[in-house]
Amino acid sequence: VRLRAKEYQVLELFLLSPGRVFTREEILERVWGPGFECSSNLVEVYVKNLRRRIRENLIETVRGLGYRLGEPL
Repeated sequence: VRLRAKEYQVLELFLLSPGRVFTREEILERVWGPGFECSSNLVEVYVKNLRRRIRENLIETVRGLGYRLGEPL
């Protein structure tokens, strides 16, 4: 599967800490850098792209908290 650089970085973040919930702000800071401010749905778009390219339940949404790596098949 071909991934864009930022998609790979988002996926890597989840793979390095399986089960950990990352907030939208944490993902923005770790992937796009400290101080990066974005009022759009950038993280949501990247998560959606990863779900579409790899597997739908790859990244779980934890309501009110953020995202985490889903359970393996």
